[in-house]
Amino acid sequence: MLLAVLLGTGIPASAQSDTPPEKVQELLRLLDDPAVRDWVARQGTGPATTPTPSMADVTMNPGHFMDQRLISVRAHIDQLIAAIPLVPTEFATLRDRLMVELSDRGGLEVLALIAAFLGLGVVAELLFWHFTKGAQRWIVGVNLATSAERLRAAGIRLAFSLGIVASFAVGSVGAFLAFDWPPLLREIVLGYLVAFLATRVALALARFALAPGGERFRLVPMTTDSAWFWYRRIGIAIGWLCLGWVTVALLHRLDVFMPVHALVAYTLGLVLLGIGIEACWRRPVQDNGGQAAHNHRRLKNGLITAYFILLWLLWVATAIPLFWLAVVIVGLPVSIRFTRRAVNHILQPAGTEEARQIRGLAEVSLDRGLRALLIIAAALLLAHAWNVDLVAMTMMQDTLMTKLLRGVLSAVVIVLVAEFLWNALRAAIDVQLQGAIAAGHADDEASRRRARLRTLLPILRNVLFIVIFVIAVLMVLSSLGIEIGPLIAGAGVVGVAVGFGAQTLVKDVISGMFYLLDDAFRVGEYIQSGSYKGTVESFSLRSVKLRHHRGPLYTVPFGELGAVQNMSRDWVIDKLTIGITYDSDLDKARKLIKEVGKTLAADPEFAPHILEPMKMQGVEQFGDYAIQIRVKMMTKPGEQFTIRRKALAMIRQAFNQNGIKFAQPTVQVASGADHTDAAIAKQAIDMAAAKPVEE
Repeated sequence: MLLAVLLGTGIPASAQSDTPPEKVQELLRLLDDPAVRDWVARQGTGPATTPTPSMADVTMNPGHFMDQRLISVRAHIDQLIAAIPLVPTEFATLRDRLMVELSDRGGLEVLALIAAFLGLGVVAELLFWHFTKGAQRWIVGVNLATSAERLRAAGIRLAFSLGIVASFAVGSVGAFLAFDWPPLLREIVLGYLVAFLATRVALALARFALAPGGERFRLVPMTTDSAWFWYRRIGIAIGWLCLGWVTVALLHRLDVFMPVHALVAYTLGLVLLGIGIEACWRRPVQDNGGQAAHNHRRLKNGLITAYFILLWLLWVATAIPLFWLAVVIVGLPVSIRFTRRAVNHILQPAGTEEARQIRGLAEVSLDRGLRALLIIAAALLLAHAWNVDLVAMTMMQDTLMTKLLRGVLSAVVIVLVAEFLWNALRAAIDVQLQGAIAAGHADDEASRRRARLRTLLPILRNVLFIVIFVIAVLMVLSSLGIEIGPLIAGAGVVGVAVGFGAQTLVKDVISGMFYLLDDAFRVGEYIQSGSYKGTVESFSLRSVKLRHHRGPLYTVPFGELGAVQNMSRDWVIDKLTIGITYDSDLDKARKLIKEVGKTLAADPEFAPHILEPMKMQGVEQFGDYAIQIRVKMMTKPGEQFTIRRKALAMIRQAFNQNGIKFAQPTVQVASGADHTDAAIAKQAIDMAAAKPVEE
């Protein structure tokens, strides 16, 4: 790029190969001396940019700092305006120097060398594509059903993309480095080769993330048109940035007048600004219709355009700390949002609504880890931009501001690590808890372990949160310079006082620990303790919540439970007492009850819940008007009520069909035979006399 610009300036082609005069050659040799260059730089009009002030300079005297910054910006703008007429002269001088140092090879030959080595890189890349056709077919047909498969495919695609770039680097840069070149020619050609290589790396990463040619591999959720649009714009922007960067660096290397050097840099940056504004206004958007949406989109595009222009102006004004601060303020939230969308998209693809209810450990770790890295990178960038010496901050002899900044940075890192650790542990616990809840009420050993996890994990989650929170707060206070030793000692004294004053609370907590260690009850089990009974719904550190079968919710402290009757473990024996008349056939009744038990045990609805079929145990007792017989059966806990209702209905039907009568309470009055008729007649007369006479 630099050679192409220089070749297009005003010296005739015939003069390019002329040997410069001897005095010019002597001047060029003097300019190559580092001591001469340093003296010339000190005698010049001053650099185009001013040194970045330290944070201490800003805070000690902000008014003086702002005044000096305004003076510096005005001087810088004046230098740029004054340097505009010098641009043709500087470029002519630069071309003369290049022709002298590259006397063996003309500018066109250098451009041809760059093109040749780029062609070698393309050939090496084509060979890589040819020898990896099998891997390409495997990647295209890989299964992406699970999160692990999608992560593995993403890693393989990233490695393949970097392999393409590596093959291009070996063919271009590697081939160039294999030969010996003059120093200046080596620097120019190698600089533009590296710029092109950096562009290829950016395109490879963009293809990896956007996958414009394969929607199933796309990490960032967007349409195919949007993916192609941003893939091309990223390539153009990064390519122009790299070419401009190398060109500006070579101008500095060739000792171009600093204001002219800055003018070239700002002009190249202005083109980059135009690329960003064009991408903003022409980016594909989903047309939702309506004038309000159109106006909102235009307003948003206008704000983004103003933001880009502000960045360019801050750069031109050499306000580099403010420039990077503006980049971080807008770029960090956008980066975090896109990172989270990409993680959610690759680990929870569309259509898995159930998986979205609980975020997995891999998703949380990747999401929070990348977010922490982005925040730390932004903090380091701002520290560098604001001239914060992180090495000096580790020493004891520092200022109050340095101590404060060190404490704030340490606190940020501590909070990020604590938040990452808590979210990772919570995600792991939630996944296990979700699996325990989904397991239901099966009776194998694995299901019982899951039920125990379902009981203990919520308490463990609360304990971990308290521990991580307390440790993080203490570490943050310590990083800010606050002595935490007295706090810990004071907390110990307060803890002892609270322990004496809150013995009931301590009793509840300790009792709860032993109830859980004894596995006395679990979430979902029906228990009874004194006057409290119900299904265990949840725990806290000091109490248990019981849902009565009629609806009321009891919150019972562990210290008040006492002996606990668990009605949901292993099995239950349900006993029934049935009264039949004295003239009933007991053997026939036994057989009928046995048949009813066999029928229930064969019923698909009740068979899984019956452990021992129903049978008649025998005569329980002789009552005043009935023979009491005892019937029993063994079922799973909680299922006996439904089976009992069905069994009673079937027994009634079987007894009615076979002439076995259920006993009913009766009263028999008896006396001498001679007085029976008279007693009956007298009772009838009394009843008739008591009946009112109808009018």
